[in-house]
Amino acid sequence: MATEKTLNDLFLDTLKDIYYAEKQILKALPKMARAAQSEEGKAGFLQHRDETQAQVERLEQVFEMIGKPARGKTCEAIQGIIAEAEEIMDEFKGTPALDAGLISSAQAVEHYEIARYGTLIAWAKQLGLRDAVPLLQATLAEEEATDKKLTRIAESSANVKGKGKAA
Repeated sequence: MATEKTLNDLFLDTLKDIYYAEKQILKALPKMARAAQSEEGKAGFLQHRDETQAQVERLEQVFEMIGKPARGKTCEAIQGIIAEAEEIMDEFKGTPALDAGLISSAQAVEHYEIARYGTLIAWAKQLGLRDAVPLLQATLAEEEATDKKLTRIAESSANVKGKGKAA
């Protein structure tokens, strides 16, 4: 008979999921920076890479707090979002719409992360993991700030440049 799964199990599972996702994002961001055409886009992706490294370290602290090894669990969602970003990089390479496409991919990543961190914070509070909450909240605040920044870049330049002639 299968053992009863608890909120603790779900918390750990989700922690492994976002840990894996952050590691995949770390690998994808330099590629996105290289592909970006605007200096603002390149700089943004590289800055987010540094931020993501700090987020990975925070997750490792949370794993330590709950006495579990920091290990990822394959996250199909993030693999799909990154695959879509790679498709955009191939299909729109050298076009004025590329940066708008890259930004949309980056925002899909951010929205996934925002959902995951919001959930982890709620569960950490419920499980009494008080020390984990500020670590997860710091990351959530960064993800939300990055999302807002991407929206500003998209609205001010990338979407405008990508508009081109009506089809």
